[in-house]
Amino acid sequence: MSKGQVTGIEDFDWGGLGKHDEAYTAEQKIELEAAYGITVNSISAHEVIEGSIVVKTKREVVVNIGYKSEGVISISEFRYDPELKEGDKIEVYVENPEDKSGQLVLSHQKARALTAWNKVNTALEDEIIIKGFVKCRTKGGLIVDVFGIEAFLPGSQIDVKPIRDYDIYVGKTMEFKVVKINQEFKNVVVSHKALIEAELELQKKEIIGKLEKGQVLEGTVKNVTSYGVFIDLGGVDGLIHITDLSWGRINHPEEIVTLDQKLNVVILDFDDDKKRIALGLKQLEAHPWDSLDEGLKVGDKVEGKVVVLADYGAFIEIAPGVEGLIHVSEMSWSQHLRSAQDFLTVGDTVNAEVLTLDREERKMSLGIKQLVEDPWAKVGDKYAVDTKHKATVRNFTNFGIFVELEEGIDGLIHISDLSWNKKIKHPSEFATLGQEMEVVVLEIDAENRKLSLGHKQLEENPWDVFETVFTEGSTHEATVVAKQDKGFLINTMEYGVEAFIPKNHSVKEDGSTIAVEEKLPFMIIEFNKDSKKIIASFTKTFKAEVEGEKKTTGGNKGNTKSAVKKLNAAQEKSTLGDLDALAKLKSTMEGK
Repeated sequence: MSKGQVTGIEDFDWGGLGKHDEAYTAEQKIELEAAYGITVNSISAHEVIEGSIVVKTKREVVVNIGYKSEGVISISEFRYDPELKEGDKIEVYVENPEDKSGQLVLSHQKARALTAWNKVNTALEDEIIIKGFVKCRTKGGLIVDVFGIEAFLPGSQIDVKPIRDYDIYVGKTMEFKVVKINQEFKNVVVSHKALIEAELELQKKEIIGKLEKGQVLEGTVKNVTSYGVFIDLGGVDGLIHITDLSWGRINHPEEIVTLDQKLNVVILDFDDDKKRIALGLKQLEAHPWDSLDEGLKVGDKVEGKVVVLADYGAFIEIAPGVEGLIHVSEMSWSQHLRSAQDFLTVGDTVNAEVLTLDREERKMSLGIKQLVEDPWAKVGDKYAVDTKHKATVRNFTNFGIFVELEEGIDGLIHISDLSWNKKIKHPSEFATLGQEMEVVVLEIDAENRKLSLGHKQLEENPWDVFETVFTEGSTHEATVVAKQDKGFLINTMEYGVEAFIPKNHSVKEDGSTIAVEEKLPFMIIEFNKDSKKIIASFTKTFKAEVEGEKKTTGGNKGNTKSAVKKLNAAQEKSTLGDLDALAKLKSTMEGK
């Protein structure tokens, strides 16, 4: 070996370099490696294995899978189950046993995705309850993460009671039951309601078995309708009808209760299967009639509010749950028919007098007209016989017109007292409803509350005059106004009064009959003032001359022809002597 040359040691132990008293022999190293190999699992990439949570922080989860190093997974992969804690077992997917930095790379989300479909199918078949994370809201329900799969939770399957706000469930972890799977489209439908129903069914059987009439239970307002309130008694539903909510009248149950309100109710009734349960709320309080003032009596004045209106009357609430009826006949002294709506409206505050009071039957009748003086008490002073007044037409009958002189004072104008000369078939021909007309008081019957009135009496009776004008045998010009079965009606032009022409008195000289709108002379053959009847004749007007001539010739013992000849001969002579002869003839005829 040359000077300065260095030679190596052939059996130098490089493994023991820098170690002091810790060096192992070759045999010891083999033993140690074998022991270490037993404690470390043999894993490979893309494998799903079970691990244990070692550490959980706000950002990450450290998982031990029995490998030489531990894996770190982001906390976001565990949102579906925020209750996970150290020591819990989970499934992980080995992405890489060792990355460039020698770190084990795991994924919990991928492990769930790979095993999710099998788990979902198993959960459906075996009715296993699973957990899921509500991710977001969607149309008609919610999207739930179960085993890494997005499942649909319909709104109707969230709870047994109607849900008004779906958003309150977003971000929550809940238990579910798989109710439907579409294998073709990989759709999963879950239900939370099914779990509640199963639990409630057990509670329901227990509650129903103990139900008794009169029993008081606590319940929660589940639903409010216009006709009543549904109460959840802990899995069993009962109904409080609107009439059993309050002793007083209410328009809608919302005036008494609100959704989700807890209250005590009493069981009123139920069917044989106890599926329909009638509940009461007002029955837990004493009836208002029992606490009504004992001093209240007939004749007392009370104040109340109109709560119900009907045609026949109004119900007045004088205290919560205590009502009295004011019949429409007790609202006004007026006798003609009207409805309660003409006097009152719902919500009005009125003063009334107690007319009847039955505490046992819990009934009371009231009146408001009694608070004002009865107008009939002094009717004779204000509406004396023969006094004239103005009245309003209120009603028609076949026999007359009912008019109102003032509120409560009605009177009747008989059809015969409407006009002296008009023939009226029905009073509605003479006036209209609501019309104001003048009347005169004919008769008073205060005891029976009746007034007899007249309208024609405001004028002088024209038939007193007609009696002197339309004497029997007198002739007047008139117009034919109508044709009837038994004759014609005429109207005299001068006085405007109608007369009747019988058929046998309507024949003209040529054999024809008179016609409507013809103006002709007529002779009065009958006049009756009491029945206001005038009968006239047209035929008499031209037959009168002939009958007169017959009477004249009969007195001179000659016939008609000879009398006519003499008259014609006398008219042809123009001497003064001839005129004297005619004058003598006239005197003779008049004398006869």
